[in-house]
Parts: sequence; C-alpha cells; structure tokens
Amino acid sequence: MPYVLALDQGTTSSRALVFDRRGRAVARAQQEFAQHYPRPGWVEHDPRDLWATTRRTALAAVAEANLTGRNIAALGLTNQRETTLLWDRRTGRPLHRAIVWQDRRTADLCAKLKQRGLEPLFRAKTGLRLDPYFSGTKLAWLLDQLPGTRRRAARGEIAFGTVDTWLLWQLTGGRVHATDASNASRTLLLNLHTGDWDDELLRLLRIPREILPEVSGSSEIYGEVSAVPALRGVPIAGIAGDQQAALFGQACWRPGTAKNTYGTGCFLLMHTGAKPVVSKNKLLTTVAWRLGDKTDYALEGSVFIGGAVVQWLRDGLGLIAQSVDVEKLAASVPDNGGVYLVPAFAGLGAPHWDADARGVITGLTRGSNAAHLARAALESIAYQSADLLRAMEADAGRKLRELRVDGGAVGNNALMQFQADLLRVAVVRPRTTETTALGAAYLAGLAVGFWKNRAEIAQLWSADRTFRAKSSAASSRTLLANWHRAVARAKSREG
Repeated sequence: MPYVLALDQGTTSSRALVFDRRGRAVARAQQEFAQHYPRPGWVEHDPRDLWATTRRTALAAVAEANLTGRNIAALGLTNQRETTLLWDRRTGRPLHRAIVWQDRRTADLCAKLKQRGLEPLFRAKTGLRLDPYFSGTKLAWLLDQLPGTRRRAARGEIAFGTVDTWLLWQLTGGRVHATDASNASRTLLLNLHTGDWDDELLRLLRIPREILPEVSGSSEIYGEVSAVPALRGVPIAGIAGDQQAALFGQACWRPGTAKNTYGTGCFLLMHTGAKPVVSKNKLLTTVAWRLGDKTDYALEGSVFIGGAVVQWLRDGLGLIAQSVDVEKLAASVPDNGGVYLVPAFAGLGAPHWDADARGVITGLTRGSNAAHLARAALESIAYQSADLLRAMEADAGRKLRELRVDGGAVGNNALMQFQADLLRVAVVRPRTTETTALGAAYLAGLAVGFWKNRAEIAQLWSADRTFRAKSSAASSRTLLANWHRAVARAKSREG
C-alpha cells in the first residue's frame, strides 16, 4: 500500500508523519531546533536548521515505517507562516537568519505606514492589518538593512520566501521557487481579489517583484524531490500554511465550520466560502486554500501566546520541570483564586491588535501560589480563544454549532472542558489530532489521486470526545468579565 508523507515545519520543531489511506499516522519523527533572541522583541531562526531538521525527520519517519521513497505516493508541506527568509538564488545561501512571525522589530515601520493613512488600503487588498506579524514589513526591513540587496533583488539574484518556499526550494535542489495561495495571503503583498502580488503594495514597501515566488494552488504537483536521495522522485503535491492545513485536515469545508489549533499560539479559523468576508471586529480575512481555479476563504483570529505560556512557566519561571506537569499543578487548586494572567509577551493579537501591550498578572494575594499561576496560565489560553470566537460569530453573522480543536494542548481535558464552559458551544476533539500534517497530506494525496475527492476524505474524520458546558452561564460571564478587566490593564495607552 502506498503512503503520503507530510512535513510539518513549526515554530519550535520540525515534524514528519507518514499517513496511510485511512488517514492514520503510521510513523512520525520530531526534532526541536534553536530559537534566537538577539534583542528584546526579536525572534529568529537559522534557515539551515529549518532545512536540516525537516530533512532528518522526513528520513526518520520513512525509516520508522520501514518504507522507501517508492512507497511514498506524494509529499505534502505545511509550515509556520509569515516567517521571512532571503537567500542567494545561485548559491542557495541564506542572507540573514529567518525573521519569525513572532518578531516585533517592524512595529515602527507599521506605525509610520498607519500614520500615512495606508492601513485601509492594505486591509482592503490583503484582508490583513498593518502589524509586524506579517511578512511584508519583515521583507522590507531586510532589504533596507542588507546593503545592496534591493539592487540585487531587482536583478533577480535574490529569492524571498516564507518557510514553505524555502523548503520547496531545498527539496527540489533550487529548481522551484513557488508558494501556495494560503501562505501568500499572509505576506501583506497578495491581493485577495486578483490572487496575485499587488504592484501598488510592492511599491509602497519598495519590494522588487523579481524577488517573489510564483503563487500556485494548494493541491497540485510543484515538482519532485531531488535533494534527498532516499526520496528522489517523490512528487511534492500539497502546500498550505499550518492553520489552513489544519482547517482542511479537520474537514471544515462548509461555510460556518471552524477549528481552533492550540499550539505555540492559538489560531481560530472559520470557513466563509468562495468570497472574502470583511471583518468589522479586527479579525483577518485570509485564503483558506486554492484548489484548481477555485479559492476558498476564511476569517482568522490569532493568539500570539497560547501554549507558549506553559513554556514560559517551565523555562522562564521554573515552576514546572516539563510542560506536561502543568495540568497536575493547575488541578491541585479548585479555581484560579482570583488570579488572571494576560500573556501579552509579544503584544496582543486579534481582536485587540495592540503591539505595545505587555503581560500582566492581576488578583495576586498573599494566598496566591504556583498552582494558581499555573491555572491562570492555562485559562488564559481559553479566554483568548473565547474572545476570538465571539468576534468571529459577529463578523460571520451566525452562531457556531461546534468548535473542532487540535494541537498539542487538546489532550488537556481540563483545558478543553474550561473552553466549552466559556464558549457554551460543543468543543470536539477528533481521533486524529495531527490535523495540520493531515491536512497537508490530504492536499498532496488529492493532487495525485491517492484520495479520489473530499467526500472520501470526509468519511475518515471522526470525533474522539465532545466537551459540553457544565458550569453555569452566569459563572462563565463573571470569569470573562474579570478577564476583560485584566486585558484592559495589559493594553498600552495607544492600543
């Protein structure tokens, strides 16, 4: 039986999974890589680490399944989005460390563009806000900071890409410079209405068009693997940004269906159909995927610090030895003891968009302890997601019937139950929670006929557990009101 290999290049690790025709992961491999923080608010990755760990995990997963490249029908790619890379087309050498999506170094540039009254233009064309989160201002910063790079870019000597483009370039030995529509829609440079790079926005950011990859569909054959001998000839047939891949992997294909991924950040996406929906509540409009000549769209809300708040408890404060210890510590107290933690370590994302907000802890008393702080940290993930969902329902003009969830934190039953209590909506955890990699696998498999169509794939999705509200609605309203008071303290005066 042939298989599909999915490569999931994330913010803190690279992962590879081998899926069979029933959508089951038969092998997996994962490797973390170094995070670089050269200045406060700056976050970087070494592009060579991204490629090396991706290559190693791909080979490890295939070996674990006792397969060879001949057994792999297709390869799908999914990736941390907005992270920005530049490299020399001739040598393939990176010109700078990758600037990670969490990086805030372009806050001043975004503020200047806003002062010029340009945010409405960017929002109308791209569906995004002028925020350091996105790739466009990161790319402009690199071109400004690296002498001679803009001239070289105009001569076609330099290539830009998000992580998918970088890995595709590496896998094909530099033969293919492309991205898919979902990743392109996160750059501040793609016009949602034309589906192509926008010349006016490129001029405003002084970005030569010659540097950009070709925008392709999310499920098509881009090329074949040539740089990894054991996988040589395997077609690379699916690409999507991690959150769009998770939406696809959760079979959220009808307007109004939604998923939330609980990872380093939290990302709530609602499928909105064949036309982009303009948000009135500071959410993002994004491409979900492009299949053939049809583009589907989604509304998105982003929480910058989701599971990363648990890493902070572990690495920053030393309250726990391992991330998995947080659930036991939080469960050792009956409630949060009035403690609320707003993890605005990198500003606040949707629906606030306050780049200068900073983390706060409120409600501390002499009786507060490490367990209360752990519980407040976990609860902050659910509070932020609840704020996103309410904004999304208002934009879409419909109440959500259920929220499908995935990501590393969904194994925490207490967190999922608390989320259901806050939302008053069913929270559904699927049997396969590796939905980001699964979505990339589905997209690749569809392109090569491994799966016939989406109807066949839909039959593979099944629920593991459904969480429904148990607490009173009044209790949830009180908790959310206290949370919103804490958020107000975290915001900057300008936010």
